[in-house]
Amino acid sequence: MLIAGASGLAVTGVAASAATGQLPFGNALQRALGVASSTPASQLGTPRVERVYSHARGREVDLVLMLPARAHQPGLPMSLLLHGLHGTARSAAPTGLLKQLSSEVARKAVPPYGFVAVDGGDNYWHEVRRGDDPMAMLLEEVPQWLRARGLAGHDGLPFAVTGMSMGGFGALLYTRRRIERRQPPDAVAALAPALITSWTEMNKRHAFRDAADWGSMDPLRYVDQLKSVPTGIWCGTEDSFITGVRRYIAESQPMVAYTARGKHGDSFNRTVVPSVVGFLGKHVPRTA
Repeated sequence: MLIAGASGLAVTGVAASAATGQLPFGNALQRALGVASSTPASQLGTPRVERVYSHARGREVDLVLMLPARAHQPGLPMSLLLHGLHGTARSAAPTGLLKQLSSEVARKAVPPYGFVAVDGGDNYWHEVRRGDDPMAMLLEEVPQWLRARGLAGHDGLPFAVTGMSMGGFGALLYTRRRIERRQPPDAVAALAPALITSWTEMNKRHAFRDAADWGSMDPLRYVDQLKSVPTGIWCGTEDSFITGVRRYIAESQPMVAYTARGKHGDSFNRTVVPSVVGFLGKHVPRTA
């Protein structure tokens, strides 16, 4: 199985604060995320991990907040960040994402915004097993968690969604669900989205009941519905998902359609981080 966008990061030996439940990131992880530098601590981007209970998933999950500076404006706009297969919220970010975002915000190249990641399991961001519904978590619970932390405006809705591999599939599915609710996001960014073109191949993931179930969620079958949301897609030409990605690009004509030599994973994803940060920055709501 291919793991999308996972930088192989892990947090070990950390303890939750009794007061906040917040988990500090170690120096090694901060360096891997690209946040360790000689910049004064008051200006550094701040990754935070908290444990929260998801009723939609029936379990505790990590809630990872990646903010461009230690001090942030009330209601800071946030983009969802969806991990790939076998990934977690802690491994969702391509290497250097927070460093790039913090730098761009500091020099006012993009408006301030942040990322939020949660543990979604290996179920392509929908309910595969009864009682474990990561899409309901994204739609219903994440806005509550963000609003409670003074993020994402008064309604807590992420302004955008970003995802890698399975997370890219999930980002497009989430976008469709938001459209159906008449609450479309302002942008969707998909890195090597898992747009698989055959049921034989998709069935190996054990993430759908049958071909019809997959077909009801496959973004390639809902391109026209998704066209209304500004979209960016990035994928390596040696990536196993390139066939589906090229088809999606041809049919949707996204705002950003970037393909270049590269394989699946962080070695490619890290090279497009500046483009992703800039693309999302163009769609940050100015009134948030």
